[in-house]
Amino acid sequence: MRWIVRHMTDKINIPVKDRINREKLPKHIAIIMDGSGRWAQQRGNQRIFGHQHAVAAVRDTVEAVAELGLEYLTLFAFSTENWKRPKSEVDALMSLLVSTIHKETGTLLKNNIKLLAIGDIASLPVNVQRQLNKAIEKSRHNSGLKLILALSYSSRWEILQAVKNIAKELESGTIRYEEINDKLFEQHLNTSDFPEPELVIRTSGEFRISNFLLWQIAYSELYFTKTLWPDFRREDLYEAILNFQNRERRFGKTADQIFGNSKTNS
Repeated sequence: MRWIVRHMTDKINIPVKDRINREKLPKHIAIIMDGSGRWAQQRGNQRIFGHQHAVAAVRDTVEAVAELGLEYLTLFAFSTENWKRPKSEVDALMSLLVSTIHKETGTLLKNNIKLLAIGDIASLPVNVQRQLNKAIEKSRHNSGLKLILALSYSSRWEILQAVKNIAKELESGTIRYEEINDKLFEQHLNTSDFPEPELVIRTSGEFRISNFLLWQIAYSELYFTKTLWPDFRREDLYEAILNFQNRERRFGKTADQIFGNSKTNS
């Protein structure tokens, strides 16, 4: 009994990062960064104050993901619905985006991180597009983590764009009706060059997907935390990954089909 108690205590004291199985890391994690406005309001400040402090969460999370050796990280930074927010907040967010990309480009290059973006980029202010494209160009030869920013993005917008483009190809005779399938449809999505995320994390205690990667997360594992995004740090990320690794992913199959009878009989 003493050995069991000591063994359990030792396991509890092991840092979360060291309990992660490096052989079972997800290839792609997507994060819905939520709660920055509430974080600021809880402290009696304007919402932009929370977004400013959220930069530290982004930096720490990106560095942690890169250190673990994951291949893809998608951050839901600004949705098409966010344009409906007060103009003062949107303007402040765009200004913050420009300054953050400018300041963090050096960090991306230092850590061999490749920056990419999805969404209706053409709808962003010209100065945002310019700074974003500059960072993407500077990091395009990097071979480490692919950091994907979802900007002016919504999944319904993306799916509609894919449908329209396929319709144009049908009209022009480039493709035939019989050729339309899952694979062809995915080739017309913004994410055609990326694998689907295995793990989706949403902060702030909300249990919604909020129009994010609806097609791509059909079989993703969802992880919700009450932590507001500005307070999110690498330890929170490690907890999410550990939770992911303790789940059984079956993709519509039974456990017996995937593991055989050994799991059932064990």
